[in-house]
Amino acid sequence: MSDTRTEQLRNVGLMAHGGAGKTTLAEAMLFNAKASTRLGRVDDGNAIMDSDPDEMERKISISLALAHASWKNHELHIVDTPGYADFIGDVVSAVRVLDGAIIVVDATAGVEVGTERVWKYADEQSLPRLIFVNKMKKDNADFSRIVEMAREELGRAVTPIQLPIGKGDGFKGVIDLIKMKAYLFGDGKSEEQEIPSEMSDAARQARETLVESVAETDDALTEKYLEEGDLSAEEAEKGLRAGTINGSIVPLLCGDAYANQGVEKLLDGIVDLLPSPPDRPPIEGSAGEGGSTGGRERTEAEPLSALIFKTVTEPHVGELSFVRVFSGILEAGMELMNTTQSSGLKTNQIYLVRGKERKETVKLVAGQMGALVKLKDVRTGDTLAAKSHPIIFPPIDFPEPNISVAIVPKTKGDEEKVMAGLARLHEEDPTFSSRYDRDVKQMLISGLGELHLEVIVNRLKRKFGVEVDLVKPRIPYRETIRRKVERVEAKFKKQTGGRGQYGHVFLRLEPLERGAGFEFGDEIFGGAIPGKYVPAVQKGVEEAMREGVISNFPVVDLKAVVIDGSFHPVDSSDIAFKVAGSLAFKKGAQEAGIILLEPIMDVEVTVPEEYMGEVIGDLNSRRGRILGMDTEGHLQKIRATVPQAEMYKYSTNLRSMTQGKGMYAMRFSRYEEVPRETAEKVIAEEQAEKEA
Repeated sequence: MSDTRTEQLRNVGLMAHGGAGKTTLAEAMLFNAKASTRLGRVDDGNAIMDSDPDEMERKISISLALAHASWKNHELHIVDTPGYADFIGDVVSAVRVLDGAIIVVDATAGVEVGTERVWKYADEQSLPRLIFVNKMKKDNADFSRIVEMAREELGRAVTPIQLPIGKGDGFKGVIDLIKMKAYLFGDGKSEEQEIPSEMSDAARQARETLVESVAETDDALTEKYLEEGDLSAEEAEKGLRAGTINGSIVPLLCGDAYANQGVEKLLDGIVDLLPSPPDRPPIEGSAGEGGSTGGRERTEAEPLSALIFKTVTEPHVGELSFVRVFSGILEAGMELMNTTQSSGLKTNQIYLVRGKERKETVKLVAGQMGALVKLKDVRTGDTLAAKSHPIIFPPIDFPEPNISVAIVPKTKGDEEKVMAGLARLHEEDPTFSSRYDRDVKQMLISGLGELHLEVIVNRLKRKFGVEVDLVKPRIPYRETIRRKVERVEAKFKKQTGGRGQYGHVFLRLEPLERGAGFEFGDEIFGGAIPGKYVPAVQKGVEEAMREGVISNFPVVDLKAVVIDGSFHPVDSSDIAFKVAGSLAFKKGAQEAGIILLEPIMDVEVTVPEEYMGEVIGDLNSRRGRILGMDTEGHLQKIRATVPQAEMYKYSTNLRSMTQGKGMYAMRFSRYEEVPRETAEKVIAEEQAEKEA
């Protein structure tokens, strides 16, 4: 494969809603291409593409997996992506390095929430794609309904290029509408035959629809079709490839990956219809230091440019960086630039990857994907380029985490090991983050769902040998004042055997609009307090605000102004005025009427229409406010604001309500006053904790 030419490459990703059968399809593709000697099964835990212990245990794809194979003198790089929303970050990574996509659709479920989501990601990268309707041997598989749904929800460009022969367990072959031949399946192979007479009319009508779409891709084909009413198989295939590459046609095929039926025809479609790297537009980038802005052709003749799209930490190996070469040739031992980090580096070994298997190679040419080991200071999303021709590709735009839980190490003294492990796991998965929240005094880990965080905790134990307990995160409430207090006095006076302490201040407190933060003012006249003590007063106020007045949470959105006071020429000091400022603030805040604020989140829930009523009712029960609804295909997007305190474990509840078909995104919006009954309960809990 080291002699592969870029024109012979096909980089494709398998993308779908969870459970559609992507990994099973990948295993069948590798088996048919003789890249593996057995047909791996997800349920049996022996799939090449699901080799992570968490994947084998849960029977789902958690991380993207890369494999290579040969088919009809072409080299295929296959990226199997996760289907569950919790792991969508690896789909975002994958679409940046693909030249085409296979959208896998369950023949019984049809277009689902996850299907539309990955379709949107493919749209954003203008990826040519094929649709593979999988699980055709299931009893309730309905090809006609799936085609109709796909055209309605994914666009009229969706065009069947096959018809199934038989239904359910009787599914036994397909009709190729280009060649107008039937292919009957047996032992993973297909045998060419004439179209069954009972299907000839349906096949003729479907071919007419296909040829009409193909003819529109080229003026010469349009002219011939109008003159003769048909196209030859060669002309139709040429037009179909052109239409697939420019996006005006999305060919739809069918089969059953588990039974290894229709997979060979899909491999043919990948080679015949999807683009090679040079068929795609130039890859755009910005100028590196000393470079120039502009596109770079995806060929070997161009200077080297590549993107790190996945980072994995493996025992005994260290960091493994998955790389896609966009232009030029990447060779072992090369000196090049990490233009994202503005640093130089040298490549070590280069590997072609097939699941967990790695085969060392001397180079990767434009279009190939592989893995580099032990690169220094390289992260997911970094651009590698020739020093003489730097270029920087846009960063990968990962989704923000929308759920957080608190963790506590099971073993005292493991805090540093936990922190180091979490930092490494973030490098592997940028959709995961961790931080110590000083307001709630907890270590928080954040991700895209509860399952996502469970997997993170498992990896923390398996890879770094530390165990943690998950606990409910405290809500970062805030306090603020309700009204203005014109004048509040506090005096700190302490006399000991030697020098005493004396600080005396008058403050004015006034509320600010929500989100304004804190302001401090000085309106001292006539030298009542020397200016050198005013910063100490401010410091005392700020420290008291951080501690809270009626709870353990900070006070926000107010202005404090020092307006008067007095001092002692000997006993006054910074610490005395700091204490006086703190006392004055606490006293004045009580007079101003302290109220509790809670974080409010903007929430978007995407569900099939039949679940709308239950989901809206549930959001209302969580003190949510429904802002509106938008239609996206056959899905409904519900926009709402909900207190953060009510969103704990929402992802689990949403999956339960919608049979796994609902998705949501959440981000911080603002703070609002907590209802009185809820506030009383929170304050009582906080005061009890303070006393404890």
